[in-house]
Amino acid sequence: MTNFLILSTTTSHREAAQKIANALVESRLAACVQIAGPVTSVYRWQGKVEQAQEWTLSVKTSQSHFEEVIAKIARLHDYDCPEIIATPIVAGSEAYLQWLGEQLGPQT
Repeated sequence: MTNFLILSTTTSHREAAQKIANALVESRLAACVQIAGPVTSVYRWQGKVEQAQEWTLSVKTSQSHFEEVIAKIARLHDYDCPEIIATPIVAGSEAYLQWLGEQLGPQT
């Protein structure tokens, strides 16, 4: 098990995704953010089944940066209730995990 996580979130348009990705990497809260899309999401919102095109962000970070990442995403996000979920990185190549750790800023 590592100390690293992949956080996932979605946005309504590419510009919002790019803004979040840039802010996280520039502040060293994320080593890398991948943006993919558009994807089609089907979900229930305010009692109705909705469908929307969204952009997915995969944020590579650490458990120690988790709360700061969530706070920054929430501040910059264009949704009232953004999806922000985390999956532990249980293993990976030694070289990549070392690189990932080196890109992140110090713990706060």
